[in-house]
Amino acid sequence: MGWIYWPEIIGAGWSPTPMENVRKMLKMAEVGKDDVVYDLGCGDGRIIIAAAGEFGARAVGIEADPLRFLLSFVRIKVSGLGSKVKVIWGNFFHHNLSDATVVTVFLSNEANDKLRAKLKKELSPGTRVISYYWIFSGWKAVKADFSSHLYMYQI
Repeated sequence: MGWIYWPEIIGAGWSPTPMENVRKMLKMAEVGKDDVVYDLGCGDGRIIIAAAGEFGARAVGIEADPLRFLLSFVRIKVSGLGSKVKVIWGNFFHHNLSDATVVTVFLSNEANDKLRAKLKKELSPGTRVISYYWIFSGWKAVKADFSSHLYMYQI
């Protein structure tokens, strides 16, 4: 039963991003058909499904929890977006993110701090990183919606 707590150990517990904020995140990043959106700790897949279905992007979610991975997988199949969206079961620290043009996260301060070096190393200049609720310490947001707790950074 230890896998139930695994996401809390590697990143953050699960609390779904409200759909209103999902759309705000994707609009803030100006996501479009040429983008590849990665959602790290994708939960039920709502961000990757919205990125593809509403904004025309290709999208990849990475989820460590097997139940949430399966939930995302089923939601993608039901949405009919399987050609544009995929979900990976695993730890995002162990996956290459270099093809991302947009990365979304709703983790914790500690997870963001651990993730910062990986993002700087793997992402191309100009890649947008959107964090819901928690900032990336040491980085200056290029856009912010303080009332919605959304912070956008650019590599």
